Amino acid sequence: MLSLEADRQALLVRVRSGDRRAIARVLTYLDDGAAGSRETAELLASHAGHALVVGITGVPGGGKSTLVNALLGVWLARDLRVAVIAVDPSSPVTGGAVLGDRIRMGEHGAHPNCFIRSLSARGQSGGLSRTARAAVDCFDAAGFDRIIVETVGAGQSETAIASLADTRVVVCPPGLGDGVQAIKAGILEIADVLAVSKGDLPLAEETARDLREMLTLRKALGEDAWAPRVMVVSGAQSKGVSELVAAIEEHAAGAGTGRRLAVKSKATARDASSADRRSADAEHWLALMSSWVQRDGLCSTFGISVTEGGPGRAVVRMTVDRRHMNFNGGCHGGAIFALADTAFGLASNSHGALATGIDAHVTFQVGIRAGETLVARATELSRGHRIGMYRVDVARVEADGRETAVSSFTGTVYIKHRLEEKSGPQA
Repeated sequence: MLSLEADRQALLVRVRSGDRRAIARVLTYLDDGAAGSRETAELLASHAGHALVVGITGVPGGGKSTLVNALLGVWLARDLRVAVIAVDPSSPVTGGAVLGDRIRMGEHGAHPNCFIRSLSARGQSGGLSRTARAAVDCFDAAGFDRIIVETVGAGQSETAIASLADTRVVVCPPGLGDGVQAIKAGILEIADVLAVSKGDLPLAEETARDLREMLTLRKALGEDAWAPRVMVVSGAQSKGVSELVAAIEEHAAGAGTGRRLAVKSKATARDASSADRRSADAEHWLALMSSWVQRDGLCSTFGISVTEGGPGRAVVRMTVDRRHMNFNGGCHGGAIFALADTAFGLASNSHGALATGIDAHVTFQVGIRAGETLVARATELSRGHRIGMYRVDVARVEADGRETAVSSFTGTVYIKHRLEEKSGPQA
């Protein structure tokens, strides 16, 4: 079993040698969350950081899978080892991956240098699956040169690929809509390359022009900064695919590989360096956020209280009673959402700038009854000049202190201006 150190090490040796059966076995253990899977993921991460990870994201039906198939053809022809992680929507029947993406990659599936793995999103927001990062580390440790991660059909706020991929390609089908649509913040802002798909269609060049105009409205970049490219491609006809590969390789040459590992390392270092400050400032943040919550009518009604806080983070608590119950005798989903949204609002407004919520997604795992205590922890995923993204995990506190996952929540805010002293959380 993977829970045994010796077995983990032996399996890791086989993975690093490129044993396809070992890779498949590890990916299954990771996806199932089997005993020892976390330790195995950590071992894999310690041997990762060499492969170029390319994220392919965009709206549903935009041509992502067809483009991935074309990229596979180019890289395999260059004798590179290429892995594909295709995150598919969850089956409403089994909860597994529908496997729709792999239909368009069938011509390369049997190639000895290619490994295609589908993962079910399983309700995870952000466009990725819970185990996508560990799967990337597995392929990286196995010696693959390129790892393509194709997200589920993504909306404007589903940008989890930004911290996972070294180079991000946002696929935009022709006819995005009016000019306003093209300049909306969110998924378009994470792109290193904007690929207008289905380039044989009449509106492709017009869409490319809209996107190039959008880029002119961005804040000026430094001289050495990468300027996002806009390219017209057609995976089915291999139009512009070689040029797209060249752009990806050019970006990678400057940006390097292992972005996800650097993000994790920086986050760990940031947490370590700020541990003392958080300890010293704990009372200040608790008092400040408590004062915000006390002025919030919904928080007062639901009995929501703050237990921890700090820059970009917040922890709130609520004990379920008759105020939170629905007509079926369970905790109302809206009450759980309110708890998560409170943590979201506190964390996003903690920097002293007014942050207005513009998008939120929530999933529920278990039902809650009266008398049970819930805790919601908000974490800042990224924050730019105008856009901030946050994740909130809601858990039930068991009698022995353990926690059971109840709900996951992701939200995006638009940052407007300095937060007035009299203002409370807005998200």
